[in-house]
Amino acid sequence: MENLDMELSNDFKGNTDLAKHLAICLGSTVLSKFIAHGYHWNVKGIEFSQLHDFFEEIYEDYDSAIDPFAENVRKLGYDAPYLLTDFVELSSIPEPTRITSDASAMLLSLYEINNALHECIKKAFNVANNCNEQGIANFLAERIDMHQKWAWQLRSSLKMDASSF
Repeated sequence: MENLDMELSNDFKGNTDLAKHLAICLGSTVLSKFIAHGYHWNVKGIEFSQLHDFFEEIYEDYDSAIDPFAENVRKLGYDAPYLLTDFVELSSIPEPTRITSDASAMLLSLYEINNALHECIKKAFNVANNCNEQGIANFLAERIDMHQKWAWQLRSSLKMDASSF
C-alpha cells in the first residue's frame, strides 16, 4: 500500500513491517465483518434464529476490532487504509463463493475465514513482539483469544472435533 511506504523519522522506520501487518489484519477484518454480516442477513432454515444471532455476535466483534487496528497503524506513524479497494487489496482472507441460504456452508465458510484471520493476527503479534511494541502485542493477544473462541464455537456448531482442524 502506497501510504505505508512513506518516509518517516528514524523512530518509526523499524515499525514499517508491523504497520503493514496491521494494515493486512485491518483489511482482513473489514472483509470478514462484511461476510459475517451478509450471512446474518441471509441465513435460512430451522436454526435461523440462533444462527442469525450468532452471526451478529461475530460481525459485531469483528467490527469492534476495526478501529483499534487502524489506530494502531496510526500510532506507528502511518496513514490507515480506508478505501474499500484498499481493504480488498490488503486482505489475506480468500473471498468465499456466494452462499445465500445454506447454514452449514455459512458456518464452514466463517470457520475457514476466522482461521485465516487468526493466522494473520498471530503473524502481526509476532512482529509486534519483535518490535517491542507491547501495547500493540497486548491488543493482538486479545484478538487471538477472541478468534480462538470463535473457532471453538464454530467447530461446535459444525459438530467438528479437535481432530478436524
